Amino acid sequence: MSEGTAAAEFAARLRELKERSGLSYGVLAKRLHMSTSTLHRYCNGDAVPAEYAPVERLARLCKAGPGELVELHRRWVLADAARGRKGAPAEAVEPAATAPAAETETGAAATETGAAETQPAAPDDGPPRDEVPEVTDSGAPRPAPRSRRRTRTAVLAGIAVAAVLGGVTLGLSLSGGGETDGDGRKGPVGAANAGDGAGEDVTASPSPSPSPSTSPSAGKKEKGAPSATASPPAAPPEAAKGGAGQADAVPLTVRTAPYTWEDPCSQRYLIDRAPGEVPPPPLEQDVPAWTSAVGAVSSGGQYVQLTVQGTGAETVVVEGLTVRVAGKRSPLAWNDFAMGYPGVGCGGNVPTRSFTVALDAARPVVTPESGHRDFPFKVSESDPEIYYIKADASAYDVSWSLELKWSSGSRSGTLTLDDKGRPFRTSGNNGRPAYEFPLGGEKWVPEGTTKLE
Repeated sequence: MSEGTAAAEFAARLRELKERSGLSYGVLAKRLHMSTSTLHRYCNGDAVPAEYAPVERLARLCKAGPGELVELHRRWVLADAARGRKGAPAEAVEPAATAPAAETETGAAATETGAAETQPAAPDDGPPRDEVPEVTDSGAPRPAPRSRRRTRTAVLAGIAVAAVLGGVTLGLSLSGGGETDGDGRKGPVGAANAGDGAGEDVTASPSPSPSPSTSPSAGKKEKGAPSATASPPAAPPEAAKGGAGQADAVPLTVRTAPYTWEDPCSQRYLIDRAPGEVPPPPLEQDVPAWTSAVGAVSSGGQYVQLTVQGTGAETVVVEGLTVRVAGKRSPLAWNDFAMGYPGVGCGGNVPTRSFTVALDAARPVVTPESGHRDFPFKVSESDPEIYYIKADASAYDVSWSLELKWSSGSRSGTLTLDDKGRPFRTSGNNGRPAYEFPLGGEKWVPEGTTKLE
């Protein structure tokens, strides 16, 4: 799906919700804490939100149902993915990225030509013979060749000194280049494959797999360090197009959101600070930074959202999710802070693909909500899935992660889902001092003491 089509369909959903609400752009923007012009751009398809949180707030403000929320999230995922694909080719053809390779080839040609090229050309003799093809049809020289010509002039000017050291340098390069190139390329290619499984902004970690062998042409590009540095970024495109790394590439990505709120009224955090040292409750999109700043741990439960999408047209089967417990300890003896404002209602619903995990159990398992389907599910690039995992804990402080098992044709694997390389952490809060923040108030107060009008 093209960027324009995906963005247009997403924007159409937003406009439909806006019109149905009967609220103006100004009123909606004020309630969403954004500018009216920004909301206009989202609804007109001129821009796609970088995060889903403001989109979900808009949908809930417009009374969107559970099915509409899921479909809207799906449309946002497609629009966001299409935007990312549009930016990738531009980086691949950036002149600055190809200039070093062209200059290196020019320098290598000058070294291998021998004494016949040691005489520099006079300024008025015109361009060297190997630069004539760089002239356009109109006869005007291109910018890039001029840059290489200056580089070549500098190389030729110092060729007398280079000739003395050339034999030694070439010998060292050839003797050490093969081993360095082999080891140097093996590590980055493996990392690129891991990135394919995780995707951008993703916390999925694929199981280790053998790195693909180095292509025969790798040694022909350069005999020194520059080619080893420049070659790894090309590995992911080759894998995507069916190159050497395709067999090891993970055919899906998982975007993990461990700080999603089912609703503000049910979300709480344990913090090892006095109430006067804790800032007011954040907006949902600011939760990661807020929790990091105060060292907060999910209290009583944690709501994790997983967005799973294929990287190509092929169908990938998501076979299931497994809970892995890294540790269980006594609940944290910290203060408990509620995110919902007293007296402000919260609309709750159970979205499609919703699951629960009882972390206090001896062997926690992922269980579908009542009336919901269980695994397996199918995903592709144009048909993502969103899973909501509600984990609860009362008797323990639990560190845990998820493992997603997938298969596609003859390939299969497992992705570890966590909080950017760290386990999720959820602690019981029984008996802990609890606090709430009154709407329009200036500080946290003991829970239940706010006077409601």
